[in-house]
Amino acid sequence: MSKRLEDFMKANKDEFNDLEPRMELWDSIEQKLNLAPEPEKTKKREAKTFSLGFVLRVAASVIVVMGVCFVLYLRKSRNQGIELADINPAYAKQQMHYASLVQTKRNELKTVAKIDPQLYHEFSKEIAKMDSAYTRLKGDLATSPNQERTLRAMIRNLQIQTEVLNQQLNVIEQFKELKKEQKNEIKNI
Repeated sequence: MSKRLEDFMKANKDEFNDLEPRMELWDSIEQKLNLAPEPEKTKKREAKTFSLGFVLRVAASVIVVMGVCFVLYLRKSRNQGIELADINPAYAKQQMHYASLVQTKRNELKTVAKIDPQLYHEFSKEIAKMDSAYTRLKGDLATSPNQERTLRAMIRNLQIQTEVLNQQLNVIEQFKELKKEQKNEIKNI
């Protein structure tokens, strides 16, 4: 079959060659080739230069940011305070014990807020006064010349808070019992 195709092409060669593209087509192809940008073989990188003013502004910005970060770091480290166990481990344990006890008692006292908000408000005023004294002592601990004494005062404050909270809870229990007795007397009548 391929032999037949070759014979056919040889026999009709003149008919195949009579169709040539027009000259305008070649001209437009040539123009497009001339207009196409030449690929850059090597790109030279220009060195960037900065003005002195720009460099000084960047340096000043870096110094300001570093200064702000340093101040925040100092503030954070000052607020963290002193580890109580470094002063006296036994006192630190007592402080933790009483602090958790005070928190437990405060949570118990919060149940009163639903029953008698006015009574809770009065009780919370007293505790707030003692708590502010405790916070002041805690703040003074870092700068105190006698840190152990300040720590003992903090523990004593927590002990007093615990005693006051216990008394307040006892008053609430007595108040609840009195209400129950009154309800029972009313039922008996």
